[in-house]
Amino acid sequence: MVSRINSLALALALVSSCSAFTHPTSRVVSHSNFAWKQHQSQTKVFATTLEAPVTTKEEESVMPVGWECDEEANCVQVPACDEEQCRTTLDVRIHGEWYDLSGWRKAHPAGAHWIDWYDGRDATEVMDAFHSEKGRQMYQRLPKSTPETAAALAADIEPDTSTQIAFRELREQLEKDGWWERDMVHEAKLLGIWFSLVAGSAVLAHDLPVLSSMLAALSMTNAGWLGHDYIHGVDKFSDKMRNFAGVAAGLGPTWWSDKHNKHHALTNEMGVDEDIATDPFLFTWAPDPKHDSPLRKIQHLIFFIPFSALFALWRVDTLQVAVNSVEEKRPGAKEELFGLLAHYFIMLTILPLQVWVPAVFVSGLMSALIVTPTHQSEELFEDYQPDWVTAQYQSTRNAVTTNPFSEWIWGGMQYQLEHHLFPSMPRSKYPKLKPILQKFAEDNNIPGGYRESGEFEIQKMNWDLYKRVAEADAVEGAPYSRGHGQLGAINLGFSPAAGGLTGKLG
Repeated sequence: MVSRINSLALALALVSSCSAFTHPTSRVVSHSNFAWKQHQSQTKVFATTLEAPVTTKEEESVMPVGWECDEEANCVQVPACDEEQCRTTLDVRIHGEWYDLSGWRKAHPAGAHWIDWYDGRDATEVMDAFHSEKGRQMYQRLPKSTPETAAALAADIEPDTSTQIAFRELREQLEKDGWWERDMVHEAKLLGIWFSLVAGSAVLAHDLPVLSSMLAALSMTNAGWLGHDYIHGVDKFSDKMRNFAGVAAGLGPTWWSDKHNKHHALTNEMGVDEDIATDPFLFTWAPDPKHDSPLRKIQHLIFFIPFSALFALWRVDTLQVAVNSVEEKRPGAKEELFGLLAHYFIMLTILPLQVWVPAVFVSGLMSALIVTPTHQSEELFEDYQPDWVTAQYQSTRNAVTTNPFSEWIWGGMQYQLEHHLFPSMPRSKYPKLKPILQKFAEDNNIPGGYRESGEFEIQKMNWDLYKRVAEADAVEGAPYSRGHGQLGAINLGFSPAAGGLTGKLG
């Protein structure tokens, strides 16, 4: 009799613990999840002395279930709460279809935080921009959201704009026309220039150390742009060259992807895009007094100092991420760490410290002068921008170079809009893509159109921004950029998963 009463009590506890999961749009796992875990624990204890309770079909129908996926997007249903993260649904719209990615988030090679940012949002452009053909086929195997959840979310999200639809048609046509085919002659030229700079720096290191440092700095900046191309790339050659940035520039692919791709996806979103989170040394808008710094008042006079420290900061962040990635067993993490170690062994073997250290800071200055002005003087967004295409046009300005050296040293970043809209496209295609995007802006009446300025004018625009912000008063309630180092900005922030938007972690 006691056995039957205890079995009945356990069954009632099971039904009670699962009742919170019946709502189709539930986005937070409540305390009943823990009741479910507690029930499982109790069942294990009682099983040693009592008969195991029999689960009926009615009880099975209310059990909370979720998804667990492997890296090939093969998914199976499992109990909704696991030991690492407790979620009910995590729904993302891709090409008009809602997918439940709650089981895929942990298997996502680029990290779970990416999936969390698009909970309850459309990720079509981001999916197309950053993934290979294989990846873009894989997502179609993922489980679809329930009809009830999809209907509820569709009623709460903005529909695709005509600009987004037109852009998807443009991308499809460019893919059919072979715009992603890499020009290997062009790649050989760029790699040859990089190797020549490294060799020249090594030969001159002891007799002409100043010239050697300049050549080394140019090689580092050039290696950064080449590595940037290959990390973004989705072709087989890029896959083979993915670790070039680590070996040649001391910048790890995993760190770069985590940091840089979020900049691409959420460009100029205040408090989200870490590329504009450069305070407390450089502010791109007047901050709240509690986040202010005395340095802001003179930032337009000392900007070259934090600019010069850019590469040094990136190198430190890279090593931290590389070590963490090995501990977390992220794909390719050990190879990346070995590549970084090889970089320092080679560089410090062929270049004395009095050559290598100044080169790091000169390279940082050159790189910062290129990467900062193409976004910071354009629109900054306080809120999430659902129309990704229009947001890229509004937050990006190209630089018009005036000579072959500038065309080379800018590393394709003078075609910043082309790169942001099509980051995986080889940069050799960008000059021919420019008139197509100019026409697209006109045809779709994009505010501000296709923006570009001369390579020196755009530098002046960025300096003027720093000066205006330096002279402005602090603003109560101004958005917090989350500065204090770009490494922390990857995992902190105001994503749906962090709370306050469309979803939360349990």
